[in-house]
Amino acid sequence: MKLSIIIPCFNEEATIEEIIKQVDKVKLPDRIIKEIIVVDDGSNDNSKFKSQNLKLHLKTKNFKIISHKINMGKGAAVRTGIKYATGNIIVIQDADLEYDPNDYSRLIEPILLNKANVVYGTRLKNYPLKIFGTRKTPFLTHYLGNKFLTFVTNFLYGNGLSDMETCYKVFTKNIANRLKLNSNRFEFEPEITAKILRMGEKIYEVNIKVKPRGYDEGKKITWKDGFLAVWTLLKYRFTD
Repeated sequence: MKLSIIIPCFNEEATIEEIIKQVDKVKLPDRIIKEIIVVDDGSNDNSKFKSQNLKLHLKTKNFKIISHKINMGKGAAVRTGIKYATGNIIVIQDADLEYDPNDYSRLIEPILLNKANVVYGTRLKNYPLKIFGTRKTPFLTHYLGNKFLTFVTNFLYGNGLSDMETCYKVFTKNIANRLKLNSNRFEFEPEITAKILRMGEKIYEVNIKVKPRGYDEGKKITWKDGFLAVWTLLKYRFTD
């Protein structure tokens, strides 16, 4: 069995080498092999060069680099990755260092045990909201925004998710083949969630930990994407 790891990348020269190394080194359950797919989304820094250079030095055979001539957005990069994926299971991995590839084994376990076809890594289940003090919730506006978008998702589609906007979305290739995704940018997150739930699939959640980064470190999603996410959730509740 094969796990395809799709890494959308746009101007991540500071982290792309390290995340690929982490993905390459991570241990998976017996008889599970890895396929690494980096989709360089029109980067204008050294991201593509660093990915290509690292590929020459890694021993892994299942390593693909696909390039977009221009920046098209995360959704477009993921769709390209799915097109080239040959694995039985697909996981989406951001090119920064917020998410830990060592979570892969726990994320794919429900699929291997036939408990689910779709698994999300949740950052927010039982995550305390602390507004004041030295241990206050980091990036509070993002936390509240994610909570709100997840609430809207559950209101419109059900399932009881705790973290709709998570990067770690894992699904079988069969699910990927049934999805007809259209979004190019960050509205990909609500679109894929909406369409999975409309297919009648239940999304299984696994707790994960992340190291959130700020805008000074390259974070790209903004409050404007939140409004677009709400519109996307509403749109796909009633259309395909």
